[in-house]
Amino acid sequence: DIISAIEFDKTGDHLATGDRGGRVVLFERTDTKDVGSATIVHHGVSRRDLERMDYLISRHPEFRYKTEFQSHEPEFDYLKSLEIEEKINKIRWCQTANSALFLLSTNDKTIKFWKVQEKKVKKISDMNLDPSKAVGNGSIASSSNSSSPKPCLANGSSLGGSYNYLSHDFSFPPGGLPSLHLPVVVV
Repeated sequence: DIISAIEFDKTGDHLATGDRGGRVVLFERTDTKDVGSATIVHHGVSRRDLERMDYLISRHPEFRYKTEFQSHEPEFDYLKSLEIEEKINKIRWCQTANSALFLLSTNDKTIKFWKVQEKKVKKISDMNLDPSKAVGNGSIASSSNSSSPKPCLANGSSLGGSYNYLSHDFSFPPGGLPSLHLPVVVV
């Protein structure tokens, strides 16, 4: 879509663009900023060498795609009988905190405040059971399968008495199941 708003953060390390489709796309600076060497006073270095160092530092910055999100959707203002398009009119960066980026985006009607933060994806490890220690039919919990179907009510209960969630041929070994491991969150 066509870009309708663009804004750098105050450090110049992040760039946000907004488009006519209501999307905000964030970019992150990837080139190394080596400005420290330009501010050091060099004694005994020729002016020509200093100018070369300035030229190397002032190369064009490079940005890479960080993320994007849908900021605004088309709306209809029923009081004014007016259609409000999703086009981003303006983007403003706010003060960062706790390694999170904050920004404002606006269309013709609504200002939205966004928090962008990298999060580590947490994965739940699989629950495992040692198959050599399984007893009975090898299942831990299964519905009882009797030959005669029991009539069921609308709420899921049956008219035939209590419903057994464990199969009839399963029994727990003495001392429990030492090979049963509970799921663990893995980062």
